[in-house]
Amino acid sequence: MTTTQIILLILAYFGVLILISYFTGKEDSNDAFFKANKSAPWYLVAFGMIGASLSGVTFISVPGAVEAKQFGYLQVVFGYFFGYLIIVYVLLPIYYKLNLTSIYTYLKDRFGNTSYKTGSVAFLISRTVGAAFRLFLVSKVLQLLIFDQYHIPFTVTVIITIALIWLYTFKGGIKTIIFTDTLQTLFMLISVVVTIAFLASALDLNSISEIYANIKGSPMSKTFFLDDVNDAQYFIKSFLAGMFITITMTGLDQDMMQKNLTCKNLKEAQKNMISFSIVLIFVNVLFLALGLMLTQYADMHNITERKDDLFPTIAMLPEIGIMTSAFFLLGLIAAAYSSADSALTSLTTSFCIDIIELDKKPKESQKKVRKRAHIFISFVLVVIIVLFDTIFKDVSVIWELFKAAGYTYGPLLGLFAYGIFTKAPIKDKYVWIIAIIAPIVSYLINAYSMDLLNGYQIGFEILIVNGLLTFLGLILIRYKKH
Repeated sequence: MTTTQIILLILAYFGVLILISYFTGKEDSNDAFFKANKSAPWYLVAFGMIGASLSGVTFISVPGAVEAKQFGYLQVVFGYFFGYLIIVYVLLPIYYKLNLTSIYTYLKDRFGNTSYKTGSVAFLISRTVGAAFRLFLVSKVLQLLIFDQYHIPFTVTVIITIALIWLYTFKGGIKTIIFTDTLQTLFMLISVVVTIAFLASALDLNSISEIYANIKGSPMSKTFFLDDVNDAQYFIKSFLAGMFITITMTGLDQDMMQKNLTCKNLKEAQKNMISFSIVLIFVNVLFLALGLMLTQYADMHNITERKDDLFPTIAMLPEIGIMTSAFFLLGLIAAAYSSADSALTSLTTSFCIDIIELDKKPKESQKKVRKRAHIFISFVLVVIIVLFDTIFKDVSVIWELFKAAGYTYGPLLGLFAYGIFTKAPIKDKYVWIIAIIAPIVSYLINAYSMDLLNGYQIGFEILIVNGLLTFLGLILIRYKKH
């Protein structure tokens, strides 16, 4: 595709999103922005959550990591499924019973204001880092495909990227996102299927059975790692990490739960989560298959790009054809924006409800305050993404994302687990200290794990360690009611 064609495609795509925003954002109220008036159809929420869960990180980094890590990521995905079941039958009933807008209000009711603020800040840090990672990735691809040719600085690329999200979410918020995510998920899945179809043809695979046999016969399709407990990809470690990643990064995350809380009632929210979790397994298999075939194609044609650049590099080759390139670009943008737009909305929601306590502001100024908060969060994302550009040069971004989440989501895991599974009160004013110490100790354990644990290499399960340390810390500050 030429640069002009790419620009026209992007403009057309965002034109459609803005049109959706126009119709869904007519009711410019805080209730519609935060909760979609609790009227979203569960099946739309479920389908849209696929794109929001996968994001541009999955779209690029999961295929890019196949050569080095085979299909080991699927062990984590199986853990995801069981994590979703815990969300469905433990967390969602609590959230619906309390009729929450921000899920962190639970911590205020259970422990007190310090715990509430600590949980909210942990989410804001966690989701800001996660959203920045995702947007960093898509911004780098857009820089490579478009803006470098016009000598436009990366900072300007990032500003344009965030501004486009703000443009179609500033009125409708979560109500708009329910519909835009559905469209974006559709584009993303079509993109993967179209690319696999091209690669199959290029690799002389003429049927689904031949594609399956090719994948099964490749050493890169190794899925289960059961031999070495010290391996970071050891099955039990990966499975448990996947389960707890889901509990924290979905069940204890305002971004993902805000979508679920737009359903009419608990039963519909549960149907949404169960159907979504099953489909997500098959979608991740599709991405891993894509990664394997991309690597085979790259080897065949001596393409030696950095692994995170493999998909965009191959997808934009002239011999791929304009349709495949167009669908790739749509899929990438859709994957990135379907998670980023909801992140921006949820960060705005948490900042308004939990930090500045919007409900205590004069009613006539609440909408204005929300809109200013939306702009402020957008600015923060721009700054962080630009900083990332100086730090991450040659990594598979998804592994760095989960590594960071292990530290920032750990205190949330510990707080909610203690609140749900114990009845003892705690000295609320000390909670923030525990929430700082636990990640620091977790980091030190991770850094020196091979020396301290006889060669054992910690992987994603650092999240579990962090949550457990937080839980134990809360036990130390509990007290008995008299």
